[in-house]
Amino acid sequence: MPPRRALPLPFPRYTLTSNGLVLTASAFWALALNRPFFAAALRGQSLGEAGSWQLALALGVAVVALHALLVGLVGTRRILKPLLALLTLVGALAMHYMQAYGVVIDPSMVRNALHTDVAETRELLGWGLALDLLLYAALPIGLLASARIAPRPWGEALKARALLLTGALGALMLALLWQFQPLAALTRNHKEVRYLITPANTLWSLGSVLAADARGAAQPRQPIGLDAKPGTGWATRQRPRLVVLVVGETARAANWGLSGYARPTTPQLAQLPVINFTEFGACGTSTEVSVPCMFAPVGRRDYDEARIRGSESLLHVAARAGVAVHWRDNQSGCKGVCAGLSNDRVDAAVAPGLCQDGRCWDEGLLRGLDERLHTLAGGHATQLLVLHMLGNHGPSYFRRYPRAFEHFTPACQHDDLSHCTHAEIVNAYDNALRYTDHVLASLIGTLGAHAKEVDSAMLFVSDHGESLGEKNLFLHGVPYAIAPREQTQVPMLMWFSDGFARTDHLGLDCLRTRARQPAAHDHLFHTLLGLLDVTTSLYAPAFDLARDCRDAAATAP
Repeated sequence: MPPRRALPLPFPRYTLTSNGLVLTASAFWALALNRPFFAAALRGQSLGEAGSWQLALALGVAVVALHALLVGLVGTRRILKPLLALLTLVGALAMHYMQAYGVVIDPSMVRNALHTDVAETRELLGWGLALDLLLYAALPIGLLASARIAPRPWGEALKARALLLTGALGALMLALLWQFQPLAALTRNHKEVRYLITPANTLWSLGSVLAADARGAAQPRQPIGLDAKPGTGWATRQRPRLVVLVVGETARAANWGLSGYARPTTPQLAQLPVINFTEFGACGTSTEVSVPCMFAPVGRRDYDEARIRGSESLLHVAARAGVAVHWRDNQSGCKGVCAGLSNDRVDAAVAPGLCQDGRCWDEGLLRGLDERLHTLAGGHATQLLVLHMLGNHGPSYFRRYPRAFEHFTPACQHDDLSHCTHAEIVNAYDNALRYTDHVLASLIGTLGAHAKEVDSAMLFVSDHGESLGEKNLFLHGVPYAIAPREQTQVPMLMWFSDGFARTDHLGLDCLRTRARQPAAHDHLFHTLLGLLDVTTSLYAPAFDLARDCRDAAATAP
């Protein structure tokens, strides 16, 4: 058998020691992949001042030394080239999305990426990404493939690696001490900057997410609301009750017509007796954070990610009291809040004619609602139906609505937002909001058509907002401490059938007054417990948006 021929290499062979390869790769990452980091760290610095150049030099040395230290700790001769190739690819991907959308690669963003489905991933691909991968990943990896690592005796290699690690640690410490004052101010005032250091940001964030998930997998979700039981109204109620909670996606208050936006993005809802909350804060800036948080008792005011992810949700508490709970999803899942409970997904089988390219329009969420209401009629059950929308999920806003809803033109028709003007992006985003308006109005219409048989309520709230280019930010996921209002302020509204308002003693005018005051995701858990008439020690009356209005209506003459 003839010997196998080696694959041709893209560049001429050259020889480096393993330590030389580590330092070369670290220098390349610092110079080529860390432009977002240096731009953020040096923002406000004058290029004409010596202090600015000294800070830039110290940062450069620190970035090179940090990566040399990290790789040097684990990069043995056998795995060094594959490891450097992988980190170069990861770094190029991170740099592209940081530059294209202004995102920060922190644990929350990495968790989002790990839970991105195929359809979402496809929409985030484009020629801009291909070019960046060619320049900053393919070519360097090709050059890396041509490298020959010079062999060394085991003892000599160990001494050399110890020298590399000692030198890298020393250089890192000296750089930090040299510019301690400006660096201390930077890390104190802009903590998010550390998540721009590439590829260390991805390594750290991925490790944090995997460690947290491993801890969570090692123990079952902690039950909450073990004392949950039906309230006193269940025994006297003459008709079934259905509460529909619609969880919106990426709808921001700034473009919500009912909240004062100049454009008519909510024309159908504007004709209905809905109660719109004009100042409503989200618990997070991503679905991975906001959805678990909004179904937790404490929300943002006492945020504890580990406790929220490790505990049951509002849905489990309601089910424990006897509420029939069902989650229907048209996005990326319930993030654990419906674990073990009845749930399904919108697909071509559920919503024929409404799906294409692995995505379904949100009208599919309403399929079967008539049948559900007919089944409820004549009984005394209490049901909670949660509908998780695809909504305005970016960047492909134009894919979120049928062409009949392309009201604002020209609308961006690209997955890569860099091909569109700001006006075109906003047009596509606003068209998607008009479609959400249509879906919600259709839902209310269906509930209203059954109002004589079923007492129903509908709540809509978005999980987080979206940036459309303001401050050069796109999409969402900016760390909450520095997130702009576009990502943290969301629409929220309520609708009640006459029978529901009457049997729940709700003063709707009182609720409209309350809706003009600030509220947040923190209120959702307790408001829903109140509307479902579930009694539990977890219930905090002060966070039930309807509590005072219910009492006011009950005591009115």
